Amino acid sequence: MRGRITFTRGLALCAAWTIVAFMVLPMLVVVPVSFTDTYYLSMPQEALSLQHYQNFFQNPRWLTAIWQSTLIALGATAIAVGLGTLCAIGCWRIASGTSDMVRLIMLAPIIVPQIVQALAFYRVWIDFGLIDSYTGVILAHSMIGLPYVVITVSAALSNFDVRLEQAARNLGASMAQTVALVILPRIWPGVASGAVFVFILSFDEIVTVLFITSRRIQTLPKMIWDGIQEHLDPTIAVVAVIFTLVVGVIVVIDQLLRARAAAVAARKP
Repeated sequence: MRGRITFTRGLALCAAWTIVAFMVLPMLVVVPVSFTDTYYLSMPQEALSLQHYQNFFQNPRWLTAIWQSTLIALGATAIAVGLGTLCAIGCWRIASGTSDMVRLIMLAPIIVPQIVQALAFYRVWIDFGLIDSYTGVILAHSMIGLPYVVITVSAALSNFDVRLEQAARNLGASMAQTVALVILPRIWPGVASGAVFVFILSFDEIVTVLFITSRRIQTLPKMIWDGIQEHLDPTIAVVAVIFTLVVGVIVVIDQLLRARAAAVAARKP
């Protein structure tokens, strides 16, 4: 029996590491490609070169694309975090069949295929005059990222002591004061995680952007897409490396903040 358990555990570990390697190795391959000395996507032929990094940081088109992607991601994050947090708190506060239905509706952007969402945004945004506008892209990305905030905040609220909210209300605090001064300070790790998810999702989103933008909006993923369509510019590999590093740093910071919050909560009586 013990030998069977050991074999099963080894098989599970082998499968887990295989999946990890399948996900990580393609990202590692991009690193040497970004240092290629050729003018097409390939491994370095004669020596390592920084010419494509120089092109990325000196080309105004790439820098403009980063600025636009950051601006859109920040706007979408602010809207999605505000609405998603209030929605999660409201559903948690009501705790009825209606709130379960609202949560299900909020999860629709995850359930519905993204291409279907993009077509819907395109059709509706035409009527509202939001095609190829910052407002249109920000609203679309905020709606796509909304369910991630609802999920993370709802998870944080599941560990919230409802007696704290009841005590605040009994002491005369309004609902707005209770949310701002009692609930939010104790669920902020969930809110922060939702913000990270929305920011990364918006910064990396391409399908909806292709449908609802034309020439005015040129986000970083759209620039990469255009680069692939026109010619295989190695600068794309540079963007992939930088974007992976940025996302990694954001995720690490988020995990450190969550661990610190958990440690502080554990020390409290």
